[in-house]
Amino acid sequence: MDLRATKGVASRFVEYIEHLSEVIGHADRHGPLAAYCTGLLLPGTRKSVEPMAARVAPEAVGATHQSMHHFVAKAPWDELELLAAVRTYVLPEIERYAAIRAWIVDDTGIPKKGKHSVAVARQYCGELGKQDFSLLLPRQAA
Repeated sequence: MDLRATKGVASRFVEYIEHLSEVIGHADRHGPLAAYCTGLLLPGTRKSVEPMAARVAPEAVGATHQSMHHFVAKAPWDELELLAAVRTYVLPEIERYAAIRAWIVDDTGIPKKGKHSVAVARQYCGELGKQDFSLLLPRQAA
């Protein structure tokens, strides 16, 4: 990927986070939302907040970990409203070239290491081909 394409991806990511920030409430949550989403996209096998904070802000791991943890565990934001914001942003991009004709539903969870991460439970994980700890993916009503 060339540098121009990388800049385009980065600017679209910032735009996406700004769109999501509109529904999570107080402005103090915008930074942790961006850090959390960035951490999920960065390389690394552990996607809990402490290792993600170390990758996102190695110069301020403690403070970043604390703000991300508060955002995920304690900040009151509406999950359905956030998913609706994702849908309003992503769906037009998906349908830009053609209408959606079918959905492929994959029951694959995201493998996790440990049961103490947010939204993690012991369940079947298609990626592992067995029951183990994995992220509970939200389901939408049909």
